[in-house]
Amino acid sequence: MGSLKIGVALWSLSAGETEERLMNALQTAAELGFQGVQMWNVASYGPCVLDPDVCQGAQRAEWRRRVESFGLQISGFCAQMSGPTRFGGFDEAEGIEERIAKTQRCIELAVDMGSPIVTTHPGVIPEHKSDPVYPIIRDAIEQIAKHAEKVGGIFCIETGMEPAPVLRQFIEDIGSPALRVNYDPANMLWYGVLEGVRELAPHIVHTHAKDRHPETGRPTVGQGAVPWNEYISLLKSIGYDGWYAVEDESGQDVVESLRQGREFLERY
Repeated sequence: MGSLKIGVALWSLSAGETEERLMNALQTAAELGFQGVQMWNVASYGPCVLDPDVCQGAQRAEWRRRVESFGLQISGFCAQMSGPTRFGGFDEAEGIEERIAKTQRCIELAVDMGSPIVTTHPGVIPEHKSDPVYPIIRDAIEQIAKHAEKVGGIFCIETGMEPAPVLRQFIEDIGSPALRVNYDPANMLWYGVLEGVRELAPHIVHTHAKDRHPETGRPTVGQGAVPWNEYISLLKSIGYDGWYAVEDESGQDVVESLRQGREFLERY
């Protein structure tokens, strides 16, 4: 067994649509040998028992206890939004205030449950500040990051919707210690996996482990185009010692795919 902290993006199995489905997913994660789980915590695409408007008060401590009863840790949470017309939610002005407030409540839940990281794709960050979308997404993310600072949370932008230099410039423009990066290497194949790590190194606090087969598109870790040896070596060299959350949203042979991904990462 290697030295990595290997978890699973639990929505690969269930986004927590019901208590029963969430408990079954936790059991499967434990049976597959994962050390931790990243959990979905917003009812943006359907019911979610960990949505902060549903899971309140003592329920939060109880769900943490349930996770730990399986021998699992929580690596963080995902609060993915969409706007009126597209995936992301923070690059469109219509309804944005509620999406900001909802994400802030998601961060509060994460802190209450002892794992303060919340990740998302906020929308496409424009390269140039003169773009009319830039102040919309900047103001939204700044409000969320400032709230995270206040409550002890960490808000992570997931890589892949823009080149790494654009994301780094955006993060540094906002300048909040609570605004960080969730690095997904498969999402960065278009831009350069290793180059992205080098660019974003100071900000990476959580990662997804996902691949992409050049012919089939399958996300099983170790069976695609991600240069895992060099990638993991580089992450270690910059001092990253956080989670690798294996993710497979394909809906096809997911349990076996997750198993194979975990076994592959254990080599390191």
